[in-house]
Amino acid sequence: MASHYLIVKTSSLGDVIHAMPAVTEWRAHRADALIDWVVEEAYAPLVRLHPGVRRVIPVAWRRWRHHLMQARTWHEFAELREALHETRYAAVIDAQGLLKSAVISWLAGRRRIGLDAASAREPLASRLYTERLAVPWGLHAVERCRLLLAQAGGYQPEAVLDYGLNLPTASPQEEPRCMLLHATAVAAKQWPESHWRALAEALQARGLRIELPHGNAAEEARAHRLAAGLPQAFVPARAAIDIMARRIASARLVVGVDTGLLHLAAALRVPLAAIFVHSDPVATGPRGAGAQVVLGGPGQCPSPDAVLEALDALAWDTRVSDPAHP
Repeated sequence: MASHYLIVKTSSLGDVIHAMPAVTEWRAHRADALIDWVVEEAYAPLVRLHPGVRRVIPVAWRRWRHHLMQARTWHEFAELREALHETRYAAVIDAQGLLKSAVISWLAGRRRIGLDAASAREPLASRLYTERLAVPWGLHAVERCRLLLAQAGGYQPEAVLDYGLNLPTASPQEEPRCMLLHATAVAAKQWPESHWRALAEALQARGLRIELPHGNAAEEARAHRLAAGLPQAFVPARAAIDIMARRIASARLVVGVDTGLLHLAAALRVPLAAIFVHSDPVATGPRGAGAQVVLGGPGQCPSPDAVLEALDALAWDTRVSDPAHP
């Protein structure tokens, strides 16, 4: 008889992606398990692409907190409670360790598994769990989530990392396209605009078409500045996360700062170069089976030349049509 489990991992995009290998492993070890997932509404289309997830339950904490006095907010919250009670879960696993995710877990089931006070980002959250597990802080975010679910499920994490996402990849017949992920919500993680421009010019000279995605008006303005005067650069319309996933999967190459879309590229096994200038790549760097290189770290700012040199070292050949690189 099938058993139902609920995963609570609402945000951010990178955190949601980091939880996907753990869900893949849970399904591999618990063939009778049916998994539901609570996630922020913006990321629900991406989670629905994971074949191991039966049902996605969207929440809107980010939107609700700005409209707490509106009737619509409380109506939607009531709908969330109803959705959580539609299924009797064998266990609810809070993979986030925040008070907001712990509250969702408390609403959803009697058996609630989460991080202990020493392991959770918000120690108070652990008081709402019926079972508390210790997970070392020194591990990468992907490994922390895998270890949490492995302890809850009584198995060992797999050697191979599998995000469960299988989307069409780039075809050799397609025009080679490089996606530059220049946008990040944290200003300290940004790479200088002049560096992006120099990199875009160099990649265009090598025969690549340059795609500059964006998520808000300020990022769109920067994308247009970077694309100005570059005939092979373009700024696409803003798209939902599942559409972005398909565009990333079909790119030949991705270069990006520490942002959720970079982790999505890693999950999709796209060759990538990750540029870190503030956060620690040891803890939150990209993890995936594709060719990748990580440059920089806290307080560092890799140069465009360093990025190009790193790209040349990848398994994918960036020298598409540059006569200087026969």
